[in-house]
Amino acid sequence: MATARKGRELFTILETSADTESTAACDSQDSPLNLSADVKWFEIPYRKPDSDEEDELREEEEEEDGGGEGENGFTSTAAAAAAETADAASFIAGGGCNIILVTGSNGLKHDEEEYAEDCYYSTSTNCSDTTSNDSDIDFSDLEEEEERRSFFSFEDDLDEDCTSPDFWGEPDQVISIEPFSAVSGPQHSLGDDADTRDYFRILFPDSLFEHMVEQTNNYALYRQRRSGKSDPHWHPTDVREMKAYVGLNILMGINQLPDTGMYWASDIFIGNAGFKKTMTARRFEKLTQYLQLCDRESEPVRGERGYDGLFKIRPLLDVVENTMWDAYVPNRCLTIDKCAIVTKGRFSPTQYMSSKPLRKGLTVWMLCDSRSGYCHRAKIYVGRPSEDEAAACLGYRVVTSLVRGLEGQYHHLFMDSFFTSVPLLQRLLRDGLYACGPTQPGRKGYPEVLRPRNVGKLSQGEFYQCQRGNLVATVTRDAKVVSCLSTNSAPGIVGISPGRQQHEADGEGENDSMDSSGLSFGVPRPLPLLLYQENMRGVDLCDQLRECYQVGRPCKKWWRYFLWFYVNLCIVNAYIILRESRGGAPPAGFNGKQFTQRHFRVRLAQQLIGDYQGARGMERAARKRHADSPIEYGHRLERMSERSRRCRNCTNKGLRHESVFGCKICNVHLCRGGCFSEFHK
Repeated sequence: MATARKGRELFTILETSADTESTAACDSQDSPLNLSADVKWFEIPYRKPDSDEEDELREEEEEEDGGGEGENGFTSTAAAAAAETADAASFIAGGGCNIILVTGSNGLKHDEEEYAEDCYYSTSTNCSDTTSNDSDIDFSDLEEEEERRSFFSFEDDLDEDCTSPDFWGEPDQVISIEPFSAVSGPQHSLGDDADTRDYFRILFPDSLFEHMVEQTNNYALYRQRRSGKSDPHWHPTDVREMKAYVGLNILMGINQLPDTGMYWASDIFIGNAGFKKTMTARRFEKLTQYLQLCDRESEPVRGERGYDGLFKIRPLLDVVENTMWDAYVPNRCLTIDKCAIVTKGRFSPTQYMSSKPLRKGLTVWMLCDSRSGYCHRAKIYVGRPSEDEAAACLGYRVVTSLVRGLEGQYHHLFMDSFFTSVPLLQRLLRDGLYACGPTQPGRKGYPEVLRPRNVGKLSQGEFYQCQRGNLVATVTRDAKVVSCLSTNSAPGIVGISPGRQQHEADGEGENDSMDSSGLSFGVPRPLPLLLYQENMRGVDLCDQLRECYQVGRPCKKWWRYFLWFYVNLCIVNAYIILRESRGGAPPAGFNGKQFTQRHFRVRLAQQLIGDYQGARGMERAARKRHADSPIEYGHRLERMSERSRRCRNCTNKGLRHESVFGCKICNVHLCRGGCFSEFHK
């Protein structure tokens, strides 16, 4: 970009007349990327710098008029023009948050120490901090050829010399955004009578339960052969029992207790009768002990050919990744971010993130829908980058692997500063994908004129931009200074979202930022930042649904956390598919007002358990049903209620009789005749 010369105007002021405001505001139909309809849009008309002769004539005229410069470096002519604008415009120009657009290098130098206090991103681009240097899970051979190809493509993108002074130009180019016209949403053939288990089966098929049963039985024999002793408390499991086991783990996330054994406690206020009826505590512990997903006898040792660090969960990943991708076709706006899996114990791949609510956990990269939170793909954390270039290359590989299969469909991706870089956005743009997200200003390729040492201290709402084709670089100040890159937003467009209604406690007057209706205006933000704030929520929505009810219990085996993570993720995705497929209507048989995720989980767990009863449960049930005298066990014919209900025994025989009497122990209504004794036989 050309250096600034004395007397040349570096900025263009937002034109905020009534005509400009009416023509620049976006219609609701053309509002890009799920932005709120309450956002007021303005466009900053780009004005190229005048010649030096015109600048000198303008300076002479201003000196003759005796006009001085304002506090923001603009002439009094510009200030007078801004004073005649409309109410919303006066808020923007006169409220201390001038909106400016760079048209050349400002040539100004500021004290870096003073600016460092307000900078949101540090100049260091070390985006990863882990608790240890090495991982006990070797991912080096995982998808080696694929990562090597991604690395070379990353180097090819860097070869375009994005650091050249001529790479970035003035923000006056017209960008081209192709419309998104692909069919999106849930893809299944379930009818209106489908229930929660049917939707869960789309993502977690019965073949996985059969595989878990086979490998669990094999692993139990493998452990007994290695120890040389047989386990007297173990007997082979089956599919029904494995489904009941998973159903109990789902219910443990809803009815949370500190210890697993408390679900089988004899205390009536703590113990759960449903858990006791399904299986014994010892059987649950044995299933947990021998639960397995892979063939341990054929597992390659570290260093051997074909070694896979994720071998223990590879069968699960191969199935679930395909089902999640096929069950829901991605919408236009997608989010790429990381989530943390809470762990207990010491794991080398565990990361410590001080700025996150879950500060310690295993990291998984996720591609989610920005609107619904549906997770299309998940990629497990593959290691710690040791250098800045390694970190940038890691983000490049993660994004390209997550969006594989979306090329040429013109999706809009939103990601955080760990991923966003100039080579990545160029690669995505060539593949027919648009992207937007904040970035580190010190990364290779970011415009030199927009870096902290050249921009200086910005006012709130002030921003600078540079452009190269669809690629737009922006630096602005909102609550803090933010640098971002985008390929889906035109330069020079800002939006103002209405804030919350404010009330004066002392009643001395109204706030300057409020209009006559009492609605306060927010800080004007450039279009890339608004798009990011509106659509960077897909992974957060998925995390909110997933963290409400955990599945599984803490353990010492790292792969168990990933197993229950994917089971929980399939539950969340199944709930989203059911909600969108039925338009919010609950499945048949539900009598509540609103079918929430809690109802979905309880109903799914009940259907997975079904009528299964373990050996001890069946023994107890038989002892009660076939007792010679039901009265010995507390079963008596008593008056149940004032209103008559259908007799359970008659209903089982296909008859319809009602009675106010029944058995309180069994909680059923029975006729006073022979139905009581016949039911208890």
